[in-house]
Amino acid sequence: MKTPADIITRLQMMAQDGTKSDRRLAGMVLSDPDFVSKAAISEIAARAGISEPTVTRFCRNLGCEGLRDFKFYLAQAIAIGGQYLSAEPPGSDVRDQRIAAAITEAAIAAIQRASGMLPMPKLIEIAERIAVSGNILCIGSGGISSMMATEMQNRLFRLGLSALAQVDGQLQRMYASVATPETTVLAFSVSGYARSVVEAVQVARQYGATTVAVTAPDSVLARAAETLIPFQSLEDGNIYKPTSSRFALLAIVDIIATATAEARGPKALENLRRIKQSVYTLKVADPRLPLGD
Repeated sequence: MKTPADIITRLQMMAQDGTKSDRRLAGMVLSDPDFVSKAAISEIAARAGISEPTVTRFCRNLGCEGLRDFKFYLAQAIAIGGQYLSAEPPGSDVRDQRIAAAITEAAIAAIQRASGMLPMPKLIEIAERIAVSGNILCIGSGGISSMMATEMQNRLFRLGLSALAQVDGQLQRMYASVATPETTVLAFSVSGYARSVVEAVQVARQYGATTVAVTAPDSVLARAAETLIPFQSLEDGNIYKPTSSRFALLAIVDIIATATAEARGPKALENLRRIKQSVYTLKVADPRLPLGD
């Protein structure tokens, strides 16, 4: 049997459907994976109340060659996702008092960190380039980055610019293949290692496009793009809370959009007026509402 990539899932299944000894051992491993990853076979057998050959047979039932192979995959699982194996949710009193504060405080901190890293003179140059581009390709892969690419399109089209967001990997490469020197590519990636985004940027550069990456410094994408807007994701360790990185990235999107709008100047105003007029007639007549949102 081939060794399962996700040993934790296999253990969970074994704890439900295995033999009596397998269920006992699987439960012990899940309750204290750190001990099992470091203990000798004799210690594991003694704690579970089973024989050493039974431990070896258990490992093979999981698809591993033996205990050593099993411990390797278990240690790997602990290193990657160990924080999700034993964390307890906070009590109701803590939830009532702190959820809103945790979200808002982390969002503010993330935005402030990202803003402090921004090379504003370079960002203004990028905005001026976007403002005169023949077309803009916004690309991103994954939950946050794809959302930012779509939002960047949403911010730019209303300024009278030809902007397109693409989150499908193959289509990113296809659109990059028809880029020209009049094209600006805005690439988003929190990690900087999204393969389809990196490859699309590399392809677009072959055809003379201006390429801008909003990503982690020293990443593959940062090196692939012509210009870098640095973004470093820093989490606070609260695994129950959605990442605050998206607030920071959204702030960067808005900064780029605002700088581009100012670079466009009066040419952007007629488009904004038309959108306001059109949407105003379709919903509540309140001119204080955001433009098209």
